[in-house]
Amino acid sequence: MTSPLRNYLRDDNLSPDEQADVLRLGDLLSKDRFARRPLAGPRAVAVIFDKPTLRTQVSFTTGIVELGGYPLVVDGNLAQIGTRESISDVAHVIGRQVAAIVWRTHAQARAEEMAAVAGVPVVNALTDDFHPCQVLADLLTVAQHRGGVETLPGTTLAYVGDGSNNMAHSYLLGGATAGMHVRIGTPEGFAPNPAIVADARRIAAATGGSVSVHGDRDAALDGADAVATDTWVSMGQESQAADRAEPFVPFRLDAEGLAKAAPGALVLHCLPAYRGKEITAEVLDGPQSVVWDEAENRLHAQKALLTFLLEEA
Repeated sequence: MTSPLRNYLRDDNLSPDEQADVLRLGDLLSKDRFARRPLAGPRAVAVIFDKPTLRTQVSFTTGIVELGGYPLVVDGNLAQIGTRESISDVAHVIGRQVAAIVWRTHAQARAEEMAAVAGVPVVNALTDDFHPCQVLADLLTVAQHRGGVETLPGTTLAYVGDGSNNMAHSYLLGGATAGMHVRIGTPEGFAPNPAIVADARRIAAATGGSVSVHGDRDAALDGADAVATDTWVSMGQESQAADRAEPFVPFRLDAEGLAKAAPGALVLHCLPAYRGKEITAEVLDGPQSVVWDEAENRLHAQKALLTFLLEEA
């Protein structure tokens, strides 16, 4: 019997047990990069980029090859999906020729429309609302440094910065799914989407985790086991850069802020980082930073996710 089609459009598309299985497989693949080959053939995976990319392109294209497949990279600016041709029509065309579709795009609704029609798994490689593949990599990084996936439940993860962006939303959902205590520290006017907070709290109630939003950086960081931040100006918000600087300065992740966290707290940043803005060079390049492991783990976590969607879902 064929399993129902699964997509990964937001972090809570995986149950807690499924998320843990993907993370365990990601850890295995970090040690034996060719342990699974679900794309042997090679089978193609369409990788579509509507937004600027470095880590996403490198990790998905490399990962698809290591899984035995062929990364069919599509420049979204040339394809003009949704403008030159409808998303539905594109999904019908691509879905008949590839094993899966990975899309880095703008509105979440675009990824959802693609998934509704494609007939193959669709993976959200970043939208305006969520960045679920990045948070899988972050959870894998925390697990590796704290002794395994089993250590994630009960761990406190604090994110400080723009609480309304895709990373904050994915930390809420992904962290709650892992049974973590997720704290968001953000200035007034930049709180997470209330519906996403409500979803995260519902998940946390079942996993033993918790979710809280703070208007004070130090309250969010207090005793945290892992701390994270992100750029204050997401893609498409460049014109707001000058206006955003002032409210976010008190939420900068610096040595003083890091000292509020638990001793040896892990420092996460999805990159690109702007030293001296959302994070200081002292912290980003310091001994508690695991950002390079985190960047590498995009590869391993995404390979595990694709394997799950293609073989085990």
